[in-house]
Amino acid sequence: MKDDKAVYAAGAVVWRLTAKGKLRILLIHRTKYRDVTLPKGKVDPGEMLAQTAVREVAEETGIRVHLGVPVGVSRYFMRPGRQKVVHYWAAEATEKAIRQSTFVPNSEIAALEWVSVKKARKALSYPVDLEILDEFDRLLSDGVLRTFPIVALRHAKAVPRSAWDGPDAGRPLTDRGLRQAEALVGPLRAFGIRRIITSDAVRCVQTVTPFANALGREPVLTERVSQDAWEEGVSDVRTVVGKRVRARKPAVICSHGPVLPDILSELALATGTMHGSYLGSASSLEVGAFSVAHMSATNPGSGIISIETHIPKI
Repeated sequence: MKDDKAVYAAGAVVWRLTAKGKLRILLIHRTKYRDVTLPKGKVDPGEMLAQTAVREVAEETGIRVHLGVPVGVSRYFMRPGRQKVVHYWAAEATEKAIRQSTFVPNSEIAALEWVSVKKARKALSYPVDLEILDEFDRLLSDGVLRTFPIVALRHAKAVPRSAWDGPDAGRPLTDRGLRQAEALVGPLRAFGIRRIITSDAVRCVQTVTPFANALGREPVLTERVSQDAWEEGVSDVRTVVGKRVRARKPAVICSHGPVLPDILSELALATGTMHGSYLGSASSLEVGAFSVAHMSATNPGSGIISIETHIPKI
């Protein structure tokens, strides 16, 4: 549960591989504070944390990234009674993104520096940053740093059954649901999602439409993950999920509350991950919410590396 007195922020451990295959992470030297830290910043009104992390990295470094696996949350007090909570992700910077950066030293950031993990330990100014670096280093040591996400998304708020005379699959989104659908664009882009699979029910299609329009891509509609098929016992979640896992590409699957547990269960099965209560938590989503399952892009037998859930503020 969020503390109303806390200040929420997000950032990333931005990393890249050199031409010789050496891993380097990005540190920022802040002008005002004369310190060395990781790129991060406060949440803007209406933002989800993932959006904040990507935006702040771009604003502070000029580098546009997509988020990988979460690497921890730091908590510290800025002053008595005022806690700051910062969520971090690993984020690989491509050579193209680095070349396109227009960063110049300014009143906020004096310099950027790419360093090894070992040198970062010596350079970082704060113990809380070292804790984040420890989790990053653990993923690196385990060989599961480079990941791809599959997002399980529950459709946004729809007209209730009691207020709808037509077939259930035809129920549209409410005004609130349409706003939730628009608000999903930023968070889904933050994870680099490019493939959109959705139930063919109107409420699901409307949920992903703003995101599809923003990407300029057509969503793939399928009854295999629809509620009608699930209720009739003819759904085929396994085929849909299996195809996405084998592709190892970022994707979102938009479906319905009753179908989501099957989607998460099939993700675990397809990746050889042990089942547990975490799957139930990740699939018990509010309308418009989504869970991101991160899988290793290089070690497919590693299972689900992490699952995180994002809840809309609308």
